[in-house]
Amino acid sequence: MSHPLPRDPIAQARDQWASHGWAKQADSMAAVTAVLRSAAIFLQRADSILKPHGLSFARFEVLALLGFSSRGSLPMTLASQRLQVHATSLTSSVDRLEAAGLVLRTAHPSDGRTRLLELTDSGRKVLEEARDALNIQLFSQSGLTPPEATELFRILANFRHRAGDFLQ
Repeated sequence: MSHPLPRDPIAQARDQWASHGWAKQADSMAAVTAVLRSAAIFLQRADSILKPHGLSFARFEVLALLGFSSRGSLPMTLASQRLQVHATSLTSSVDRLEAAGLVLRTAHPSDGRTRLLELTDSGRKVLEEARDALNIQLFSQSGLTPPEATELFRILANFRHRAGDFLQ
């Protein structure tokens, strides 16, 4: 946003929620709404940082996942699981990355039904540049103090665990 609002609209909504008979749910409504708004702010910042690299955050995540793999490649199904996205969404991101020459789809050496995603040399270069930009411009300047970031991660990890996002 170019101009901050004079007051927090989520706090105002929380007060309205409570005054209309939903006091027990008001804090949860405000927390959920604040998480969604915060996610939108972070995603907007990430996408603007990644745009000069020809990436969205979703496409960056694919490159980062491949960059972390020991071989620089993963089966599409495993990538979809690890990124927690539907195969259709992954295919859309991979189509764009492949068109840009950043990844290749190759045949699996021992399973003809499986396609591997492989990071190209160009993809590795773009990944390194984009990762550096995110670290400098977003992660180091998130607006969260280190203890806040640690606590927020803990709170959200606990929530995600209880929601069935992961087992351990």
